[in-house]
Amino acid sequence: MSQSAVKQSVASQLQYSVARGTFDEMTGPDGQRRPHWAEFLAAIATLPDGALQKRLEKGLRLIRDSGVTYNVYGDKAGTDRPWELDPIPFLIGADEWRGIEDSLIQRATLLNLILHDLYGAQKLLKEGYLPPALVFSHPDFWRPLHGASLPRDTSLVLYAADIARSPDGRWWVIGDRTAAPSGAGYALENRIITARIHPDIYKKLWVERLAPFFLKVQETLLRLSPRQGDMPRIVLYTPGPYNETYFEHAYLARYLGITLVDGDDLTNRGDRVYLKTLNGLRQVDVIIRRTDDGYCDPLELRSDSSLGIAGLVQAVHAGTVSVANGLGASVLESAAWLAFLPRLCRVLLHEDLKMPSVATWWCGQKTELNYVISNLDKLCVRQLLPSLAQPLCGRNLSSAERANLIARIISSPYNYIAQEIVSLSTAPLWNMNRLEPRPVVTRIHLASYRGSYVAMPGGLTRVAPADGLSTVSMQHGGTSKDTWILSEKPVEPITLLRPAGAPSKLVRGARDLSSRVADNMFWMGRHLERSELTTRILRAALARQVEGAGLGQEETLAIVLSMLTMCGHSVTGDQAENTMPPCEGERRHATPPRRPHESVIRQVIRIHGDPEHSSGLGHSICHLQRIATVVRDRLSLDTWRAIRRLAETVRCTGRGVVSQTDGSQAADGDLDEMLLRLNEVIQMTEALSGLVMENMTRDMSWRFLDAGRRLERAIHVLDLMATTISCTTEDGPVLDVVLGISDSMMTYRARYLVPPTLVPLADLLLCDESNPRSLAFQLSALQEHMDAICADRMPGTFTAEQKAIIAMLATVRTLDLESPLSVGSANTVIGTICRDMTLKLRTLSEILNRQYFTHAVETLPLFTQPEPRASS
Repeated sequence: MSQSAVKQSVASQLQYSVARGTFDEMTGPDGQRRPHWAEFLAAIATLPDGALQKRLEKGLRLIRDSGVTYNVYGDKAGTDRPWELDPIPFLIGADEWRGIEDSLIQRATLLNLILHDLYGAQKLLKEGYLPPALVFSHPDFWRPLHGASLPRDTSLVLYAADIARSPDGRWWVIGDRTAAPSGAGYALENRIITARIHPDIYKKLWVERLAPFFLKVQETLLRLSPRQGDMPRIVLYTPGPYNETYFEHAYLARYLGITLVDGDDLTNRGDRVYLKTLNGLRQVDVIIRRTDDGYCDPLELRSDSSLGIAGLVQAVHAGTVSVANGLGASVLESAAWLAFLPRLCRVLLHEDLKMPSVATWWCGQKTELNYVISNLDKLCVRQLLPSLAQPLCGRNLSSAERANLIARIISSPYNYIAQEIVSLSTAPLWNMNRLEPRPVVTRIHLASYRGSYVAMPGGLTRVAPADGLSTVSMQHGGTSKDTWILSEKPVEPITLLRPAGAPSKLVRGARDLSSRVADNMFWMGRHLERSELTTRILRAALARQVEGAGLGQEETLAIVLSMLTMCGHSVTGDQAENTMPPCEGERRHATPPRRPHESVIRQVIRIHGDPEHSSGLGHSICHLQRIATVVRDRLSLDTWRAIRRLAETVRCTGRGVVSQTDGSQAADGDLDEMLLRLNEVIQMTEALSGLVMENMTRDMSWRFLDAGRRLERAIHVLDLMATTISCTTEDGPVLDVVLGISDSMMTYRARYLVPPTLVPLADLLLCDESNPRSLAFQLSALQEHMDAICADRMPGTFTAEQKAIIAMLATVRTLDLESPLSVGSANTVIGTICRDMTLKLRTLSEILNRQYFTHAVETLPLFTQPEPRASS
């Protein structure tokens, strides 16, 4: 096909039109496609009808399966808002990229020199190149950091610039990101997804790879370590899972092979920063900071911060830890600096600024203030503090609003800037099965590398939600694009994985697990097990409601609901009196309650589907998903997907009964549907447990996760047995219920050819170590975990947690249930065992919390040498 024929075919299929006077990235002013887009458009034009929409849907599915999220504060979607990605990449030609790369390397170098001077000699202030009010009035200029040690004279290790194209086609910088620039991880994930939805086009075009940039980032981080000669310990310091870009923090930590930490994971001892691990404290050498400067140290910076590390500034001054980016770097993110960069570039680099910034006037200077007031209709005014204040365009203001704005500017001129009204270029966005031009801004990332800077050959391109907007933000409905830098020659595939044949040091197992991760894994296991066990009781209740009175299920249904209540779960509402036996305080014998109305069952299911109800199934699942989000860098993709699908299934189960809570009769099919949903939940929890058992490496994180499961199951078995003896004084239907909930019916029937009786059931659920649902099995597994976790103990001695497990196992193994016992005496023995064991298991949980999840004082494992410390 000739080039003209391709153009006609593309034009007919894409039907893309651009507004007059707007620079479009794909289409020139003459309506012709730009040369570097030709090959991509030709490939798109050959796709059959509907293929591009299917590729979009595939990309969205990959995003959901991978759990790519972007948190929007106050948004109803909360921490689960899926990332938005357009299937049409943003293309930049090779010649144009060279100019962008060269300009931004110059800019990063300039900003690093400015930071070095601001927190050092301050010559720019002394010689009059900068007004003091610009610096000292800024809340992100932190005086405690003046004179702080800089690793290799580099404060700006990572940098990002938001660039856009002016109407005349020139690139300009509209914002600098110097504190903790985000977006590189999202750009990498965008590339992975886009390459999967366009594998044919991606292979055909010569697109620059992103991996070489991250390899250089790794090398830079290693060079930042103050302790040369040793393998440095590098951590990525996140403010936590509620941060808008937390997904990226976890993603980059895994991709770069470093530890993800928050403030609680780190502590300062003797002017050094340490990571709290199961084996005590380990010195940290390099911190990649994703937390705002002021929140990093409540002792020296913001005293109201609960995210920081007390004494971090002191450690930075001592030169024992390197922070990237350096604390205080956020001062350069103020838009006021854009007005001074051209002059500072000539002073510090002796050359002109290669890529201009959007024209900016800082009102703290008299000449600039007068110009802004005189030309307000042509400018957009922005308040510097608070930084989230929306800009005001003078031409859109009424006379009263204009006068009010001028008065505010005059009263505090240092807090205002004015900028030229930006008209962004447009790029094609796939929307409603067609291409539409939308304003775009591209974020380019750079990293310090061997005395200069290197740019990532790609970027995070953001697209405005509607045409004609002058700002683009993911917080306000924007979407993203992958950015393809086209090469003039074939591109070699590069990966962060070791090349074939390269020597490797063999490593098996690692005890360097942070206490926070161990804590979260432990509770993840507990919530996973709690969710399955709660669902089993709910299913037993609903199954008996579905079977109905004709099969004699009245008594057992009421008993199951009583079990649900007495095991700590909710059966609330006006109908609660119909389901709870009249007992208070200690569990005691009770007469079976009346058969509850069907509305009670629906109320129970609705409550347990509600994540806001503190004792419901939905609440446990919500906690499970939240913890999984925190430790997702430790979870496989399959495990993450399984958790998300489990959470969605439970939410659907709760929603399915909302309309039936008024007591009205519903079709049996509705109850059958709910029962099927509960069966799905159980299957999903079992599948998730299978992933944990079969796919997770037997390291310390797995041991704590499984220890949480075993402890929770042990407590559940004891609660179930205690509830059993309190619900009836003789053998009856309750024992069938217990065997069904414990998934032990087949085992009991294979051993005993008689209806269930109390003593054999107690032996099966309490003492039989071959039954994976028994108390003895859980204690045996816990003993194995404690022995592995406490491997560094002094030979011949036992820790508190080991002693607790040994004592409980001895009690269970020596429990005599074969002696002739009356029903009453059997109840007494079993009830005493249940009460004592439950108390001891909860005590064990507290011991683990004190020993491994919190560190009040520095501890080092016995018979190991403490790590060498560099001299100050």
